[in-house]
Amino acid sequence: MSESRPRAREAGIRLGLLPTGTRNAITDVAGVRVGQATIIRGDGKLVPGQGPVRTGVTAILPHGGDLFMDKVVARVETINGFGEVANALQVNEMGWLEGPIMLTNTLNVGAV
Repeated sequence: MSESRPRAREAGIRLGLLPTGTRNAITDVAGVRVGQATIIRGDGKLVPGQGPVRTGVTAILPHGGDLFMDKVVARVETINGFGEVANALQVNEMGWLEGPIMLTNTLNVGAV
């Protein structure tokens, strides 16, 4: 694709009431830390158990302290009714988060 699609705000769509940060990113929120790793290994036709591999994980920490001792208010919202959410029941029942938010593909939810 040679043409890039505009971001929602560039198209005039306003999400929420607060202004965007300088980078229009989650890391604009003071204290939020984000880490990411991608694994790309091999080429050609998929051979189960061998590759090629295309995977990754993103970790979001809402603050730089101990999340277990200094919990943050949280909620799980399933927008499309599909996907794997580990610990969703605990978060919705207790109303807080005790660890990082980890995003990955369905097959790696257990490992993450």
